[in-house]
Amino acid sequence: MAVVIGVLGSPDPAERRTPMVPDVAKKLRAQGAEIVMQRGAGAGAYLSEADFPDVQWVNSADEVLARADMLWTLSPPENATLAQLKPGSVVVGLLQPYSSAERVQMLRDRNITAFAMELLPRISRAQSMDILSSQGAAAGYQCVLIAAAFCPKFFPMLTYAAGTIRPTRVLMIGAGVAGLQAIATAKRLGAMVEGYDVRPETREQVESLGAKFVDTGVSAAGTGGYARELTDEEKAQQAVKLGKAVAQADVLITTAAVPGKRAPLIITADMVRGMKPGAVVVDMAAETGGNVAGTLPNQDVWAGGVRIIGPVNLPSNMPVHTSEMFSKNLYNFISPFIKDGVLALDDTDEVLTGATLTANGEVKHPGVRQALGL
Repeated sequence: MAVVIGVLGSPDPAERRTPMVPDVAKKLRAQGAEIVMQRGAGAGAYLSEADFPDVQWVNSADEVLARADMLWTLSPPENATLAQLKPGSVVVGLLQPYSSAERVQMLRDRNITAFAMELLPRISRAQSMDILSSQGAAAGYQCVLIAAAFCPKFFPMLTYAAGTIRPTRVLMIGAGVAGLQAIATAKRLGAMVEGYDVRPETREQVESLGAKFVDTGVSAAGTGGYARELTDEEKAQQAVKLGKAVAQADVLITTAAVPGKRAPLIITADMVRGMKPGAVVVDMAAETGGNVAGTLPNQDVWAGGVRIIGPVNLPSNMPVHTSEMFSKNLYNFISPFIKDGVLALDDTDEVLTGATLTANGEVKHPGVRQALGL
């Protein structure tokens, strides 16, 4: 029997992306899968039902869940949705695995096989499936545009009849995918850019984009391509040297995150007070607590003469491309296991097993089990 892939409309009116786009639906149908979508699920990304000739449309979420063997999702399904999933079905998408023990227990107890794309192994073969990277690139790009819109200075050097305007100085904190995309975007806009990351191996990447690397002498290289948390002594050393770079910046953009934990507080209130009047801060980590003291999620606040902007769910602001990226990431993850329309998961595949949150009535991921006490 052909696997049925279900897609719901988002319960969040601010979410405009969809995890299924027409090109991916066409490829899945060619593999023999069936797709059922709730009406309006693509509207936020400017996709109509006519754009999906390979999809069956239904009126309600209940109808999708009654048929779906696999649910593709942008965010963790609500508990009421999980309760309607058929036992033994599959959920794949961004599931925020560390945020709710109740949700993970529900997935476990209902015998749902859940693939949390946040848990995807950081290996070369998985790069084409990496949703965090694709959506992070979109977020980093937008952070620079937000900063440029609110900065009281031109980003590029400008020559006019009476003289020359010096370019804006931009400091980027965090050189992951989002930070590197932000550096590249700021350089394209003509700014003078500096980049900082606690992982010393990122220096070459920052400099390859034309930015200057800020070296504080602190290394926090962790496992799996992520940074580890700093010790108190390392934080103190970092703060002294980083504070000088922050004080010189016209624009500060922060993108640092630790998976499953609160975003590290890197920029203290004292550092903010030391910034120039009119300086702009865009804190991409606002949703998980922020990298900057004083950041409030989804708010624009002033700390003295410094403007601190805490945007949330930035990928949703450019839903055409981010939906395409998200959907292709999921397709690359799951399509190798669809044969003649039948889903045949391989529990020996390192990418698949690395992203498994729950399966066979168990919480499979050891990090999640430990963090949530399950």
